[in-house]
Amino acid sequence: MVAKRGLGKGLSALISDLPEEDNKGQVKKVSINEVEPNKKQPRKIFDEKKMEELATSIKEHGIIQPLIVIKKDSFYEIIAGERRWRAARMAGLKEVPVLIQEYTTREAMEISLIENLQREDLNPIEEAKAFETLINAFSLKQEELAKRVGKSRSTIANTLRLLQLDESIQSLLIQQLISEGHARAILGLADKDSQLTVADKVLKDGLSVRATEKLVKTILEKPKKKETYKEMSPIFREIEDRIKNILGTKVQISRGKNKGKIEIEYYSDNDLDRILYLIQSIDNKNLEVK
Repeated sequence: MVAKRGLGKGLSALISDLPEEDNKGQVKKVSINEVEPNKKQPRKIFDEKKMEELATSIKEHGIIQPLIVIKKDSFYEIIAGERRWRAARMAGLKEVPVLIQEYTTREAMEISLIENLQREDLNPIEEAKAFETLINAFSLKQEELAKRVGKSRSTIANTLRLLQLDESIQSLLIQQLISEGHARAILGLADKDSQLTVADKVLKDGLSVRATEKLVKTILEKPKKKETYKEMSPIFREIEDRIKNILGTKVQISRGKNKGKIEIEYYSDNDLDRILYLIQSIDNKNLEVK
């Protein structure tokens, strides 16, 4: 019987849960065209130079460690070893050695993600997306995930925050045009336009992380031109408070000449859905100012 496998044990531990007799005779060579990568694995970018070096090594020595795969309908899906598979294609190999395992969809996702997280060359965005996938797929809290992957909860939280950046800034981080330190500094700005402005300045002026932090601090300390809470007339303050209470989130009314705007904050897609539901079900009388 196959032993029960739990999230976070690490790749070697997960695989070693299989009894020895179940592994015998499972390694074989298959056509490289019968093997496909796991679409849910977090790694999307492969260092071209390192891949060429690995391809050269494989061309000379072959693949020492077989790919770990599961059998699908008409192909084998890679659970661990996509770099070797890609390098083997570059080297012109027609066949690759595979270790065929039997995993549930959940186990396959679990092992693939952990195998990638245990590598040191995932970029911060790939790592953040892997954390996010594990949290969503297995209904984990950040503390639980931290224990399972051997990282601190603050590391998990800070890495996940990178996904709040505009996609264009995430791309800069993936391409190593800015560092993770720059990205964390930029996250201090809630306004997307301000984030993009600072990111552009980092690129153009070659700002250090410390200089970026100072720039963000300067932007945050600039006086806002909006009408402040104290300056707002009592009637608008009351409207603002009523909307806050109804929607259960931060709301700010800004007034200009004969016009204004209402800003409603949300903190996740689920939070946005909740707010939309409340807005759709609001009785107009709830917003009347007496």
